[in-house]
Formats: sequence, structure tokens, C-alpha cells
Amino acid sequence: MARRFAMRGGFTLLEVLFAALILGFGLTTILVSMSQSQRMMLSSTYLETAQEVMDLGDMAYPLSDVQDPDKDLDVPETKATELWDMIAGKNARLTRAQEEKFHGYTWEREALNRKDSDEDLKRLGYLYTVRVTVRWGDRRRGNGEEESYITFWRKPE
Repeated sequence: MARRFAMRGGFTLLEVLFAALILGFGLTTILVSMSQSQRMMLSSTYLETAQEVMDLGDMAYPLSDVQDPDKDLDVPETKATELWDMIAGKNARLTRAQEEKFHGYTWEREALNRKDSDEDLKRLGYLYTVRVTVRWGDRRRGNGEEESYITFWRKPE
């Protein structure tokens, strides 16, 4: 008598393991992508706030008001909240959300070629190279970040 083997429906252990492996790779890829997206969103938030602080600094210390590059061009590191107070006045207070947003941000402006010889400055037409820098984060722990831009300012005649 010949025995007949009936075909059973279902998956073999090898097929299930292979499907689980593919599913695991797919989920890992999705989780890594989400983590990178979150990091990029946080970074863009920091950069957006840095741009706002740059604007605050430019409004508080406009280059158009500079008369003497030795006295007025360099501005020491200033907290963003102090810049806000200079622009808005003491009566206009920051909201709690704004204070949290600007906490730890500083603004600074320096002339890079202010100490050049008078002859070199005259040759350049008294054109000064000015760097504006915004810093944030915990610099003591090595987590500080900064963003800067370069602009030019010509001494009024």
C-alpha cells in the first residue's frame, strides 16, 4: 500500500525567520530615520532662534550708527535678553516662552581688521571686515555651538 502524504498549509520555520529578519531591518531603518529627522528639526529650531538673535543684535547695535571704529564697531558678548531690553525698553517684558527660547544665546560683533595699520586701511578705502557671532549651548561642557556671518562697514568720511 502506498502512503500518501498530505500537503499541509502554513509556513516553515525558515520562512518565518526570514520574514522576521526582513521586518526587523525595515523597522530599524524607520527608527533611525525618525531619530535623524528629530535631530534635524531640533537643529533647525536652534538656527532659527540664532537668526532671531542676530536680528536683535543688528537692531540694538546698527552698523549705520557707528562713527568711530575704535569705539563703536566692536560690541562685547551680550545676552539675547539684554538685546531685547535695549530694543523694546524696560517696560516691554519678554514672555516666559521667549525667555526660555533666548536663554543661553549671546550676540557679539567684532571688526577683524580694526588693528591693521592705517596705511592698509587707507588702501582698502577704510573698509572694515565685521564678524557677527551668535553662540548658544553649554560651552563649559563642550556642547556650545555658534553661527556667524561676515559683513563690511566703511568708515564715514
